[in-house]
Amino acid sequence: MSTNTFKRKLEGVVVSVKNENTVVVNVARRFKHPVYSKFVTKTKKYHAHNVSLEANLGDNVTIIESKPYSKLKKWELLKVNK
Repeated sequence: MSTNTFKRKLEGVVVSVKNENTVVVNVARRFKHPVYSKFVTKTKKYHAHNVSLEANLGDNVTIIESKPYSKLKKWELLKVNK
């Protein structure tokens, strides 16, 4: 696992650990609505590679871009945030 400075990093919460060597991370982003000037929160789920099995359900984690491991899994777990 290399940590190149050009790879995208995202922080989110683990919502599923049911798959083998995979965690599903829910990432929320906030932005201002262009018309209504109201702050909106949108979430997206990312499948991340987790070989060491260190992340558990509900953990805050950091994931980075990686090579495609499968059709959905294009991210890997960098660290579990305390």
